[in-house]
Amino acid sequence: MAKPPTRTVAYIRVSSADQADHGHSLAAQREKIGLYAKLHDLDLVAVIEDAGASAKTTDRPGLQRVLAMLDSGEAAALLVPKLDRLTRSVRDLGALIDRYFAEGQKAALLSVADSIDTRSAGGRLVLNVLASVSQWEREVIVERTRDTLRSMKAAGKVIARPTLGYDVVESRLVANVNELALIDRIKTMHAAGTSYNAIAAKLTDEGVPTKRGGAWQATTVRGIVLRAN
Repeated sequence: MAKPPTRTVAYIRVSSADQADHGHSLAAQREKIGLYAKLHDLDLVAVIEDAGASAKTTDRPGLQRVLAMLDSGEAAALLVPKLDRLTRSVRDLGALIDRYFAEGQKAALLSVADSIDTRSAGGRLVLNVLASVSQWEREVIVERTRDTLRSMKAAGKVIARPTLGYDVVESRLVANVNELALIDRIKTMHAAGTSYNAIAAKLTDEGVPTKRGGAWQATTVRGIVLRAN
């Protein structure tokens, strides 16, 4: 008699930065999950998502629902499109493996992109190796970024993004005459009794660009006025 399909819960996630990346969109992840489940004859009982959630912690509403399903036995496997959708922390991954996915534990972990299936010893080995390499890569990036920022600071170069009224030219902060004039205009309108909302609406109607290219908001205008005082 053939074994029944493994009852599987899928988990997908995007962080704030990922939402603009089509390769990591929730729709793309759902498609990969669905195709993998059909190919491997999995009984996909639920697809749970966390939108705009960082992988720095496992304290995410969607992930906690997934883990609760594994704890209760509602699902016998967790399917993710890629390991970093689950976590980017080796420590957190280790804790999840020990509690859920190690040999003899309650569930299996499957990853589409990483070709991981912890129902086998080989799959568990691949999981541990990939997690260690991922952690090493992130630590190297952090070290390089920290060293670069220290060098820039020591050389007197600008690190932060400039506010309205200034630009960075060859790593130096220089005045933007047009934007300084705009600041004066905003201050004058506010001093005359025009509300932040009204100023934002007027600048929007005139097609005046913001510093970051977004829409004018009352909070943006307020910040400009407060900084200019």
